[in-house]
Amino acid sequence: MNRSKMREEAFKIIYSMQIQKEENKEEQVDLYIESNNINDKEAQNYIKDAALGIEKYQENIDNQIKQNLKENWRIERISKIDLTILRLAIYEIEYKEIPYKVAINEAVELAKKYGEDTSKNFVNGILASIIKEEKID
Repeated sequence: MNRSKMREEAFKIIYSMQIQKEENKEEQVDLYIESNNINDKEAQNYIKDAALGIEKYQENIDNQIKQNLKENWRIERISKIDLTILRLAIYEIEYKEIPYKVAINEAVELAKKYGEDTSKNFVNGILASIIKEEKID
């Protein structure tokens, strides 16, 4: 399974976890992997790491999103799909040292596939703003 497909599977379970709000996250991830017949060990590890890592660092990740929203926007206004894509991309950039150009490109591709017409521009704008902010510091 290639990295883009792994990322897409991670996106799906992270989105599902946001909607379901189950208590045992690790069990939820294991069940997703099993029910989707994901047998590739690298893919399993990536999906678990992303899903549980975002859960662990969600407050920090969400703060970065909040700081880069336009003045009148609140994080609660962002669609769950766009929010999931942003969280995954920021997690990869901040905690997994994935090159930001790769993470942004993959996030935009997910936004094109799963988001609304405006999602790709929104996701790209927020991530570009976060990268720009980090380079200045």
